[in-house]
Amino acid sequence: MTPSAASSGPGAPSLDIPEVTVAPGGTATTSLTVRNDSDIVEAYSLEVIGDCASWTAVEPARVSLYPGTSETVTIRLEPPRSPEIRAGDMPLGVRVLPTEHPESVRVPETTVHVQEFHELRTELAPRRRRGWLRGRYRLAVRNQGNTPVQVGFTPGQAGEELGFVFSPAEPKLEPGESTEVGLRVRTGKPVWFGAPVVWPFTVDTAESGDQEEPQRDETAVRAPLDAEFVQIPVFPRWLLVVLAALLALLLAWFALVRPAVRSAAKEAANEAVQARPTPAGEQGGQTPGTGGGAGSDASPGGQETGAPSGPGGDGTSVGDGLQSSETIDVQTSGGETKTGTYRVPEDSVFEVTDIVVANFQGDEGVLTITFGNRKITTIALETFRNQDYHWVTPIKIPENDTVTVEVTCEKPGTPATGRRAQGCHEVLNVSGVLSRTTQQ
Repeated sequence: MTPSAASSGPGAPSLDIPEVTVAPGGTATTSLTVRNDSDIVEAYSLEVIGDCASWTAVEPARVSLYPGTSETVTIRLEPPRSPEIRAGDMPLGVRVLPTEHPESVRVPETTVHVQEFHELRTELAPRRRRGWLRGRYRLAVRNQGNTPVQVGFTPGQAGEELGFVFSPAEPKLEPGESTEVGLRVRTGKPVWFGAPVVWPFTVDTAESGDQEEPQRDETAVRAPLDAEFVQIPVFPRWLLVVLAALLALLLAWFALVRPAVRSAAKEAANEAVQARPTPAGEQGGQTPGTGGGAGSDASPGGQETGAPSGPGGDGTSVGDGLQSSETIDVQTSGGETKTGTYRVPEDSVFEVTDIVVANFQGDEGVLTITFGNRKITTIALETFRNQDYHWVTPIKIPENDTVTVEVTCEKPGTPATGRRAQGCHEVLNVSGVLSRTTQQ
């Protein structure tokens, strides 16, 4: 038995297989001649071995030969179009196994030249970005060819408004390898107002460098990737509307509201100046604590502390429609609360028009003035030394109702003598008209 491509004589067969070139995704064939040089009928099994075995077949895979005869079989190669089938030279072997004499097995070999093919897959995401000046995109690139390539990118735009930066700029990829490339798009000038501006652009992916591409097929041609950068204005439309509304309100304030407010404030100030109470020292030459026998150093009219003076105690007569003045003197120890009271006589009405409160020591605490059940005011003692109130319309106090002064002494003050007082000392002078309600 001698498998051969061309027999050179009995006993010296040639076992060569012609070299073959094949392109991934295509088909190529070569042949092998098997000759039976034995003296018996022999059957031969043929099997492809090596790296090409998965995509190579022998047709037929079994032959039977009479002595001295031969048969040529076809070796068909169909490598898939895949990065796993690397370009270059690959060994191909065919095992020829005789059935009757298996010890005479032969393995003729040859070389398969796998051609290069180039295929890049590129995806750009996202296809649309929004921003004031710049946008970021991602390019996913995969080498689907069977040879290493260096990838380059070419951006395209109708004008020159956009700048492009790829990182990395030219990655190198092995067959089946993928990578991600960052793309930064930037405009030169911002858009301050108005509608967004749309900048369309393209990205073309190609193999860079001095690489030979002798038989570039049509599948390697890629269409450019389309994308858009939407440049939004710095100040949106709604902000302009708000600013216009605020400006209108500001103009309305200065033109209409502010003059009215200033006029009202001026009128209120004038009224306050006109109604300002007369200081106690200017009331007919009388100072607080001096009328009705009251003073800063003695109880009024020789009365006991906390006891009001009687009607006419200030030297004025009591009668119908006659001016009357009453003084209440309250002396209180620190931390205590005391009251002083003046009661309106029976069959009389006291029409109060003026009150004067004297805190001549500068005591600290609280003073409350009440007409009957009506609280007139509550004052912090430390806020005044002399305080007076006047009413155009008198406050009427009926018979048997009282004018009450309640003093809570927190801290005695220091009078003009310069020595701190032992207790608090406040004086209230009430003035008005005391009228009879019935005739005598």
